[in-house]
Amino acid sequence: MSDRVLVENHDGIVQVSFNRPDKRNALDSEMFQAIADAGEQLKSASDVRAVVISGQGKSFCAGLDLTMFGQLDRAAESGNPGTMQRSGITHLGQQVAWVWQELPVPVIAAVHGHALGGGLQIALGADIRIVHPDTRLSVREVHWGLVPDMTGTYFLSRLVRPDVAKELTFTARIFDGREAVALGLATRLSDDPLADAMALAAEIAERSPDAVRGAKRLFDRLANDGAAEQFGEERREISAVIGTPNQVEAVTASVEGRPARFGGPR
Repeated sequence: MSDRVLVENHDGIVQVSFNRPDKRNALDSEMFQAIADAGEQLKSASDVRAVVISGQGKSFCAGLDLTMFGQLDRAAESGNPGTMQRSGITHLGQQVAWVWQELPVPVIAAVHGHALGGGLQIALGADIRIVHPDTRLSVREVHWGLVPDMTGTYFLSRLVRPDVAKELTFTARIFDGREAVALGLATRLSDDPLADAMALAAEIAERSPDAVRGAKRLFDRLANDGAAEQFGEERREISAVIGTPNQVEAVTASVEGRPARFGGPR
């Protein structure tokens, strides 16, 4: 497995750490594939009681690596976020968030530093989110002329009111962990999210694994109804905007530090 993601089993509590600290764990091709592979590896591990996902260094995950913008429409390439997965439900970009729902055990995200764009969507894929008060979060895709296509529209719609989901998405504004908890995007605050996530995982690990797994199945049976259809719509919408003049202008204007000059809608 790639060293971009570290997987450590501590007596049934598995810590999955994104390991690209020099880039704030930004998502490039290798990172996408490594995260999906780590989740896949854990699906059939009978000795796992709970999983904690976190980021090494200063951030949980700062979102898409800027070098990926030129690769988004080349879905056939290995490690490309647009590559469809064997299940036919998700592409790779969606799978790095959705795989945590596919695990039979509870998954806790310990979030600090930055959780922007794809990083936030990965955190939303966990069952529970413990965040530092000063974490900087954003549904960032519209800033780059894109739409949330890594299961973000699905999980946002589950967690917050439609008007809140739309406001966060349309503006792409950055908000902190305190607001995330107030809005319902995060479960609770912590000055040490990783330590508290590991402590919660240990508490869960003391319960009957049959009961915990059964309870997750029951909650997810209701909560995840309609997921496949929504993921298909995300793929359709992202395919329609990638590489268009307005999407290219959004990236160019941001990189150049100037106001964007958009044309009319497609």
